[in-house]
Amino acid sequence: MKHFKPYHKEDVLVFTRTRRFETKLGERIQVLKHTADLRKSLEESDAAFVLIGIPEDIGVKANLGVGGAGSAWFQFLQAFLNIQSNDFFEGSEVLLAGHFDFSALEEIIDQNAQNSDERIEGYRHAVNIIDDEVEQLVHMIAEQGKIPIVIGGGHNNAYPCIKGAAKGFYKKGIIPLAQINAINLDAHADLRPMEGRHSGNGFTYAEEDGYLEKYCVVGLHENYLPENVWMDMVNNPFIDCITYEDIFIREKYSFLQAVAHATGFTEDTLCGIELDLDAIEGVLSSAATPSGFTTAQARQYVSYAAAASKAAYLHVCEGATQLLDGRKDPSTGKLISYLVSDFVKAIQTRG
Repeated sequence: MKHFKPYHKEDVLVFTRTRRFETKLGERIQVLKHTADLRKSLEESDAAFVLIGIPEDIGVKANLGVGGAGSAWFQFLQAFLNIQSNDFFEGSEVLLAGHFDFSALEEIIDQNAQNSDERIEGYRHAVNIIDDEVEQLVHMIAEQGKIPIVIGGGHNNAYPCIKGAAKGFYKKGIIPLAQINAINLDAHADLRPMEGRHSGNGFTYAEEDGYLEKYCVVGLHENYLPENVWMDMVNNPFIDCITYEDIFIREKYSFLQAVAHATGFTEDTLCGIELDLDAIEGVLSSAATPSGFTTAQARQYVSYAAAASKAAYLHVCEGATQLLDGRKDPSTGKLISYLVSDFVKAIQTRG
């Protein structure tokens, strides 16, 4: 994992605004004791959750999207590490491991590609490198029986999260097969064809390789569902969805009924909890939407899914604080911090 940057306590405190008579999460959160030996550090830590960042745009660009998903991680840290440490969320239950830095890969591609087709091909090849390194770390975390919390980056990282968690929890003896389920709050299914890796086909590759058993999407937008993908979903008994239109336009389900359907469909084994921020109305992302879930509903989804599922991991992706086309919104990082804290609280409450 040559692109992984482990954190020291000093790295955490840089983002933490200490204040007299108060204690912030950054003062309580754990870091790796042995940055040169990740496995030993994970073995020695009593943290139940391990937080890692993947601030990259490569997968989104490989899917012909607008770059910017790499901008959210540090704004998220700024918000997350300054949450108050209290009885609701003390902080030491989380180990902040560090983040991946794939910027050198992106720079090489941008400098050497002769045209747009060659650039896209380069990005898709680079996603394979990202897959390998992210999968290794998620595998290592899951093998210790800990729950990975992964902040992206593009939705391409669903594939290494699923693969790494499936292999790690299998090796730990928690599941009988290296295969898990996933639920996804998303406007898109991300089941595009296997045309080279990108942010739109992570679940396709995970299913094809046998690491993903059941998959359910909540909030799929009918306007952005390719017919070939829809046919694949309809003909696959292990894939299900409830569209945004069926929830809010036709009102066949309430929002929480839709989430309960997804958790029920995937309840037979460990389940990855995915949230694509482009499903939330007004949140900055490559595919930002004017019609989507509210931030409160996104928080409810994470909390309910974490409490009702056998959570394998949490993956929050596609959000940006600054896109390459100039749009900015620094509040995205704070929203992600709410989602992560909701996830931790829900699992701790469940016991």
